Amino acid sequence: MLYWLKDLSNIGDLFNLFTYISFRAGGAFLTALIISFTFGQPMINWLKKKQKTGQPIRDDGPESHILQKAGTPTMGGALILLSLLVSTLLWARPDNGYIWLVLFVTAGFGLIGFADDYAKVTRQNTKGVSGRLRMGIGAIVAIIASIWAMYLQPPELSGYLAFPIFKNALLYLGYFFVPFAMIVILGAANAVNMTDGLDGLAIMPVMIAGGSLGVIAYVVGRTDFTEYLEVHYVSGTSEIAIFAAALIGAGLGFLWYNAPPAAVFMGDTGSLALGGALGAIAVATKHEIVLAVIGGLFVVEAMSVIIQVFYFKRTGKRVFLMAPIHHHFEKKGWGEAQIVIRFWIISVILALIGLATLKLR
Repeated sequence: MLYWLKDLSNIGDLFNLFTYISFRAGGAFLTALIISFTFGQPMINWLKKKQKTGQPIRDDGPESHILQKAGTPTMGGALILLSLLVSTLLWARPDNGYIWLVLFVTAGFGLIGFADDYAKVTRQNTKGVSGRLRMGIGAIVAIIASIWAMYLQPPELSGYLAFPIFKNALLYLGYFFVPFAMIVILGAANAVNMTDGLDGLAIMPVMIAGGSLGVIAYVVGRTDFTEYLEVHYVSGTSEIAIFAAALIGAGLGFLWYNAPPAAVFMGDTGSLALGGALGAIAVATKHEIVLAVIGGLFVVEAMSVIIQVFYFKRTGKRVFLMAPIHHHFEKKGWGEAQIVIRFWIISVILALIGLATLKLR
């Protein structure tokens, strides 16, 4: 909305700043951060009052969680979404289709997560909404977003899968791109959801991945950068950098309250929404494969669950002491802060590798 202040540039050069994505990205970051700090504690107090016993803790989880995390309220992802959505709507161009695409996915998965969290809290049960229903509605949101992305993208890229590193390497999928993109978005949402198991574990890697994808979105949306780096040009995606900046601001504000010992959990409200957003950005920018590198930590977390379930059903034995894999390291005696910080370091390394693919051609 504030973008239209550029029309007042005839009054003063100051309003010209609103034409620059870098300026508006900075504004979105600060706005999201301020909203988080302003409404964070009041929202936590309200959640404590309403939830009373807080988020239900798994009986089969690490024993320390039952003692240390019981009574902590969930649905803190609502704070992230409030900060993220408001700041993006304020600072991004309202006529940019990619912004609305990413906001649609974020809000859609946020509502799915909210329903799941609400069911868990009201029933005092860790199961929440059935997995099939949650996956089914999530698939519908992802399919709509996938078709939307194909419509927005230029004809020479719509329906194609782009490969990193290789120049002009494209694989035409046609309408099969829709189920492929759906898997990317839905998979990213659930992978982040599985990662959210320790205080501060998920939000920092989400910010790192979101910031990296924001850089990619900015680059692929500018002809000067795409010509120099020899990557595919997708007109309009640069605006997504504003969403990414708002995500970092909202994430930092939430981390203030989620740092160990957490005063609030993001819950599925936050993890599904943020994961879906990462997947949507990757699909919009034609960097689905690079997402698997930048978000490699989420991939490992999800794969650890898949491997554990698959192997246990066939042999009755476990590959890991407990899945997702961060619980495996807890069982091996690693401290919570030790796991969280080491996983953050891994996220930074993977993000740098993913960003390097822009230059490697």
